[in-house]
Amino acid sequence: MAEHIERQTKQKDAIHAALADCDEFISAQDLHRRMQDEGSKIGLATVYRQLNALADAGAADTIRLDGQQLFRLCGDDGHHHHLVCRNCGKTVEIDPPSETWLRKVAEGHGFTVESHTLEVFGLCADCRKAEEDGKAEPDAR
Repeated sequence: MAEHIERQTKQKDAIHAALADCDEFISAQDLHRRMQDEGSKIGLATVYRQLNALADAGAADTIRLDGQQLFRLCGDDGHHHHLVCRNCGKTVEIDPPSETWLRKVAEGHGFTVESHTLEVFGLCADCRKAEEDGKAEPDAR
């Protein structure tokens, strides 16, 4: 069977660059809209396909928030731990729980740890303040 060779394309490069410009998790639709606003002619289906390919290759993190899949380029260290605002999508990288704790919890349920990600969802300080003040969210996605 022939080996699958990944082709590098202008579209793939443009999507990767656009995602690299995002500090927070972003949906394919929002990334596509940003790219269109900057003059790109790339189709939404291509953006979806390339974002999922980046995630499958381990080059992008992906999470689900309010039924929507969001993407973000991965760091180089292979560990993925974030606080994610469920309102505006602001994302903060956090230190992981100890490996000892993770292995103990896994072993307690009969699992071995091969890899892990950690996303903690809540409200960032700005959204919490806006909610307490009864205002609209500060940076809606």
